[in-house]
Amino acid sequence: MNPSTAQATVVVDELVRGGVRHVVVCPGSRNAPLSIALHAAAVAGRLALHVRIDERSAAFFALGIARGSGATVAVVCTSGTAVANLHPAALEAHYARVPLLLVTADRPGELVGTGANQTVRQHGIFGPDVSVVDMPLAERIPNRNPVWRGTVCRALAVAAAGGPVQLNVPLREPLVPTDAPAWPDSLDGRPDGAPWTVRQRTTTTVTDPVHLPARTVVVLGDGPHATAAAEFAAGAGWPVIAEPVASGGKPLRHGALLLAAGIPDRLRPEAVLAVGRPTLSRGVQRLLGSAPRVHVVDDGAEWTDPQHVANTTATELAVIAAPPDTGWSRAWEDAAEQAADVVETVLSQAKWPTGMHVARDLLAAVPAGSVLFAGSSNPIRDLDFAAVARADVRVHANRGVAGIDGSVSSALGVALGAGRRGYALLGDLTFLHDSGGLLIGPGEARPDVTVVVLNDDGGGIFTLLEQGAPEHADSFERVFGTPHGTDLAALCAAHGIPHVLADDPEVFRAALAPEPGVRVVEVRADRSVLRELHARLRTEVHDRING
Repeated sequence: MNPSTAQATVVVDELVRGGVRHVVVCPGSRNAPLSIALHAAAVAGRLALHVRIDERSAAFFALGIARGSGATVAVVCTSGTAVANLHPAALEAHYARVPLLLVTADRPGELVGTGANQTVRQHGIFGPDVSVVDMPLAERIPNRNPVWRGTVCRALAVAAAGGPVQLNVPLREPLVPTDAPAWPDSLDGRPDGAPWTVRQRTTTTVTDPVHLPARTVVVLGDGPHATAAAEFAAGAGWPVIAEPVASGGKPLRHGALLLAAGIPDRLRPEAVLAVGRPTLSRGVQRLLGSAPRVHVVDDGAEWTDPQHVANTTATELAVIAAPPDTGWSRAWEDAAEQAADVVETVLSQAKWPTGMHVARDLLAAVPAGSVLFAGSSNPIRDLDFAAVARADVRVHANRGVAGIDGSVSSALGVALGAGRRGYALLGDLTFLHDSGGLLIGPGEARPDVTVVVLNDDGGGIFTLLEQGAPEHADSFERVFGTPHGTDLAALCAAHGIPHVLADDPEVFRAALAPEPGVRVVEVRADRSVLRELHARLRTEVHDRING
């Protein structure tokens, strides 16, 4: 057995022993030893192997699986620019604290800096946001097995703490199995399939409880404490405003819209408890910026407080509430009911479809137990404004960095990782940005995912921002609107993906019925009406709750 084959076999075996059950691999020459070893492990039923051609899509697919399953997932690629293509997903994994292992095959050290083909300086290529573990070069010398296995365990331990890790693996030719002498010593792992080294996580952190007043508003973003915070808030009588990705409890309906419209003085809180990463809504940021007191609960070392307004922060939810102010809490509930009435009226009078129509109808129609992935542009904001949260549907999104890249791949990965039927709500630019995520080989596992694309032929979100104001009309359409005119049906046909054009609500709801495999439901909309529609919603909600 040659050194590269021996090392790759040990690396894959230790990954399995360390709990890795899904690996995404991209074709390449330098990673050939790893690819061959992974294929053998998959044939033996030890792991699920997924093959993708594009490294960027592959990394986001792995990220989605990790997000959906909660377990570390590995993506394996060859050397050179292939490694750089993992960077967007690595950044998302870092800021969203998703366990992602980037196994990057590399050229041996003597070739780095020599102009050798497909060779770059890979160590630290992702910067400070990705931890690096270097695998020593495979050589035919005794006692390599413990070193290789221990190195893999170190990488997995760092990933398990939450975030991306680069395991850089330099490999010297030959890169495929050859007739070579027997290895000088044993390459076996620990008995009974155990990892070589088990890392036990312990904590001695003790969080002193924080006392918060009766008039406290809870704002929930994505994070591990959202469910517990929602349950605590229910007992304390605190109103809860939850982003779509926050799970648990019964948040106020259209809470983000209430804040966007501007709340009256009678609803002003004495404190805000912000849990996780609530970064979606400008209304939430205004609430945090104006609150007399802000307590942030975030388990990361870098707590979420972009305005630097937090009085206190904690990594655990340890709060003591004052006796409830039931009148104040009821006033919030009344305001939410009034906002719901406005949403119902305004959307019934607006021509279907708008993004808010589609988001509302989609979340209401998907089967219980499904997962829904929302694009980071208008779709997740449409869910936030117009849809009613469901405890039996888990919403995911790439909110770590809030980019649109890799969304198709992430959506497919989330459904596969969760082992559930999946839906995605994406804008057309988001969909086109990762249309390569539809490129799935005939032998690859295909999750059951319906991708809903709201096609308004361009960047609808910019219509709602400052650059969408009438005074910027001369430059808007070309550099912000960016119409593309792409035939989505033809694009789907090229990938062998079923496509449905839903041109009325009945067709749309019918198209959401569970079907096997991946399909695309396109809804065409007019983005020119968005600015006026959103302004009307905010104005009418403001008038109702401030009247």
